[in-house]
Amino acid sequence: MHQRKAEMGRQADAFIALPGGYGTFEELLEVITWSQLGIHTKPVGLLNVDGFYDSLLTFIDKAVDEGFVSSTARRIIVSAPNAPELLQLLEEYVPKHDDFVSKMVWDDNTY
Repeated sequence: MHQRKAEMGRQADAFIALPGGYGTFEELLEVITWSQLGIHTKPVGLLNVDGFYDSLLTFIDKAVDEGFVSSTARRIIVSAPNAPELLQLLEEYVPKHDDFVSKMVWDDNTY
């Protein structure tokens, strides 16, 4: 499964999570972590249909407030309530990372 996600990452222009369960959450958090580590610079989008991801976004904002997630890393996640708006935000996304970034890349086979 890990290799499948890495392959998708090599070929994708962005990652988009629709409402889902544990598998979706696991994949979402992994690609967010990969971005935070500098393994990729692709946007990570949440299609926040009917506020499905509101609680998760509030939780992440709390982690920022408590100092567990940097405000720069918080900007990795782009969310919108509908597909057209999300796609627009993903197209406008400009990656920005904290000063500490891994030198790992997709082809290292070390992620």
